Amino acid sequence: MKSQEKILSKNNEGKFICVGLDTDINKIPKFLQGDPDAVFKFNKSIIETTREYAASYKINFAFYEQAGSRGIIELEKIVELIPQDILSIADAKRGDIGNTSEMYAKSVYEHFNFDAVTLHPYMGKDSLQPFLDFTDKMNYVLVLTSNPGANDFEKLQLKDGRFLYQNILQSVDEWNQNSNCGIVFGATNPDELRTNLNNFGSLSVLLPGVGAQGGSLEFVSKTFKENNRKNYLVNVSRGIIYKSNGEDFAEAAGSEIISLNKITGA
Repeated sequence: MKSQEKILSKNNEGKFICVGLDTDINKIPKFLQGDPDAVFKFNKSIIETTREYAASYKINFAFYEQAGSRGIIELEKIVELIPQDILSIADAKRGDIGNTSEMYAKSVYEHFNFDAVTLHPYMGKDSLQPFLDFTDKMNYVLVLTSNPGANDFEKLQLKDGRFLYQNILQSVDEWNQNSNCGIVFGATNPDELRTNLNNFGSLSVLLPGVGAQGGSLEFVSKTFKENNRKNYLVNVSRGIIYKSNGEDFAEAAGSEIISLNKITGA
């Protein structure tokens, strides 16, 4: 099943929540922390109790790379736990000169076998082309991010009156010749989301920033519904995986995603 088909299948089922497996060994329940396989066991339990309700899973590479070779092995094992009909996203924010990006693309898509990846567009289309050449995958390009630093560059106003992020949005839409481009658009930017939604075209939208960063799931869901759009994923990490720090952490995560799905209408 192509990545695009996985997204649309879950969206058509009314599922829009992307579970972020950004697992910090210092934040998982203490009863697990002494176990050498703590991170793997924690993620396995989270996946088992949320997979029935999740639209996708996103794994931030930094949380695994920091552990060196052991973390990479854990990453390989955890990706394999994600059901084949659910989109797996490598949150790696890649983008470099052509031959380097080619190696990054092979790593994400051929070695780790992810369905999608996050990319930064700063170096232009040629730095992303090796990823775009994987036509059955989904490439989420950073357009307007959820962090305060989005104001530093992304919201700079250009001579034509548009903002830089709007220029990037237009470019990504033009690069979407194979329907394998998406955008990252922070849920912490509600006014910009409402203003630009009609310019998203057929692009899949990944929205981080709900929960701890202050974005509103209710607003995102309402905005997309009002515009008759389904092609989106809302990432929630800490709000799901750390819902409980007790032995019921997995059950609590499952209950939380059920509650979130009620907000989005699933």
